[in-house]
Amino acid sequence: MNEILVRKATLIDLNILLTFEQGIIEAERPYDPTLKPEKISYYDIKEMIDAHDVQVVVAVIDEVIVGSGYARIEKAKPYLKHNNFGYLGFMYTVPEYRARGVNKAILTFLEKWCLEKEITELRLDVYNDNLAAIKAYEKSGFKKHLINMRLGI
Repeated sequence: MNEILVRKATLIDLNILLTFEQGIIEAERPYDPTLKPEKISYYDIKEMIDAHDVQVVVAVIDEVIVGSGYARIEKAKPYLKHNNFGYLGFMYTVPEYRARGVNKAILTFLEKWCLEKEITELRLDVYNDNLAAIKAYEKSGFKKHLINMRLGI
């Protein structure tokens, strides 16, 4: 298997990252009936790349960008043991590169960045019915913590 290089994203990567964002949205639409049907955007990727409290990364195999992710430093609720935590998102792997360790490499890179920032807690959101994603995160050591419930009225 070819080596997976994870590096900080740059503005040169913006077009591919915008494509990845749409891939994430399309993958999540079946799990979320509250998403608008037209083209939407979750992130201001350019702003995130430039932010000091966000680390946007890409995974590269043979000079091809095959995945993305970010860690964002968030302030924790005052009643928690930790003051801040790393919130992970924008996790995407190009379909033909899945099951090759791309997601794990991105998670490892982001975990290291968070530790360098003295962050000791990582959190992320995943749809309850997205069993493949849940399995991937559990394989990386994440545990289910809360269930977010909704009711359309």
